Amino acid sequence: MTGKADKSLVRALQGWKVHAGLRLRLAVAMGLASGLLLILQAWLLASTVDAVVFDKAILQQVMPWLWGLLLLFLLRALLAWASEQVAFQAAVRVKLEVRESLYRHVQQLGPAWLSGERSGDIVNAVSDGVEALEAYYARYLPAMSLITMVPLAILVFVVPHDWLAAVILLVTAPLIPVFMVLIGKGAEQRNQQQWRQLAWMSAHFLDVIQGLTTLRLFNASRREAQMIARISDEYRRGTMSVLRIAFLSSFVLEFFSTVSIAIVAVLVGFRLYWGELDFMHGLFVLLLAPEFYLPMRNLGTQYHARMEAIGAAERMLEILDTPVTETAGKLTAVPDLQQVGIRFEALGFRYPDGRQAVQGLDLEVSPGEALALVGPSGAGKTTLINLLLGFLQPHSGRILVGSTPLQDITAEAWRQQIAWLPQKPQLFPGTVADNIRLGSPLAGMQAVRKAAALAQADDFIEALPHGWDTAVGEAGQGLSGGQVQRIALARAFLKDAPLVILDEPTANLDLNSETRVQRAVRTLAAGRTLIMIAHRLRTTRDADRIAVLDNGRIVQIGTHAELLQISPLYQRMVSAYGDAS
Repeated sequence: MTGKADKSLVRALQGWKVHAGLRLRLAVAMGLASGLLLILQAWLLASTVDAVVFDKAILQQVMPWLWGLLLLFLLRALLAWASEQVAFQAAVRVKLEVRESLYRHVQQLGPAWLSGERSGDIVNAVSDGVEALEAYYARYLPAMSLITMVPLAILVFVVPHDWLAAVILLVTAPLIPVFMVLIGKGAEQRNQQQWRQLAWMSAHFLDVIQGLTTLRLFNASRREAQMIARISDEYRRGTMSVLRIAFLSSFVLEFFSTVSIAIVAVLVGFRLYWGELDFMHGLFVLLLAPEFYLPMRNLGTQYHARMEAIGAAERMLEILDTPVTETAGKLTAVPDLQQVGIRFEALGFRYPDGRQAVQGLDLEVSPGEALALVGPSGAGKTTLINLLLGFLQPHSGRILVGSTPLQDITAEAWRQQIAWLPQKPQLFPGTVADNIRLGSPLAGMQAVRKAAALAQADDFIEALPHGWDTAVGEAGQGLSGGQVQRIALARAFLKDAPLVILDEPTANLDLNSETRVQRAVRTLAAGRTLIMIAHRLRTTRDADRIAVLDNGRIVQIGTHAELLQISPLYQRMVSAYGDAS
């Protein structure tokens, strides 16, 4: 990664700091207060030792100073604890805001964008990537602020007592951050590579887990296991190389701070021997010398948090910087789809790789009409539906709802008018009733039962071990494909939207399930506008009209009987599938 990119990542991390509010400043203020108390503690300790050793003070005489030291110890411990808690809360606020921003942005990018991404990579960025920010905001930033404040405060008190020691501290102090940066740069680049490797590894692992059945059936699971072992070993070696540099950085920091403290100690010792410095002031300076370098050593210890945050932020920024294709419509009032139709005018869309998915497409869907979209693979059917759903924006032409351009309507208002049933509906962990309520979370149980009955799903739901409260696994685990499809249909009935969009709801179903789903779809279509992608041409016979697409254009449109007479492409498709004549 280039230095310019590094700076953009650092700027982003600094920009996210605003989510912490005043908590980070409060944590730094507590750290500075603890540093000032440390100076007072060193003065009291030096005064006590000097009084006992040289003035022969007894316990009663130094007892007030000892009580003061005890109070300072307690105050500093309390400040350290409070500072850590406040900094942690600041980091939590930043993580929550960043994770919410990522989630909302991914949500706005939509399924069309997600289909081209590896889900494991996205999950890694939203989960582990965001978690990696905690140490940066909770520890590194406070340490970065204190690296100048506390040493300067110590210098202010050292100069009047021993200007020579102050000069040594001042000259040696810059060496530590200089070497820390020089060594840390190499570790930073390697750490970014590690994060990219981790993201790729997470995506690959998830792909393997999701495709485990296929891998086993093709006897490829052992080969994938060997590949995972090789990837894991490469990641381990990369991690060890980062740690080697990090340990080298720590060694350099400790070496320079130890040598600097030793120089101060030797000079103070000689000056005490020569009588140029009194004992109390010399001990005071010696007590402060290690504390002068402590903030720098703490920063060195926390420098890995900066590297980790920069590595994690790289992928997060890529996601957040991805432009959203949705336009910011302002209209929340959608024309009544039971009264007005939908019109596609000279619609065109091209994918980023240059593929022309839809070009010059003109089509009008009347209110209450059932329209089927058919065509060979790659004809543009799915792209057309994604344009209608608002997941993609046309590069040319427009979609009109009545006389209102779709891009003028807010996405939320438009999708409230749509019930969507894909080939493979997604069920989520929860009860059957909760999954039916997905589009209408406040619906009562009576409405849920009615929707399920219309979807031909109530009989098998009531036969489940716990009925409507039966928990379903991820992706509908424990239910058959036909049962999952009917639960998804029940969602559509419950939502009661005027526009229904289907993507071959009977694909991959047995004859009994297919018959039930088709019967429910006919019920759902009554009084609604229905647009469906038909892969199995048997379903087109229920449509009022059929639009035949090829190469992103509508080549013919008509009823099933009409197309059998006038459309060679439709005839070839019917002949190939052999299920619609």
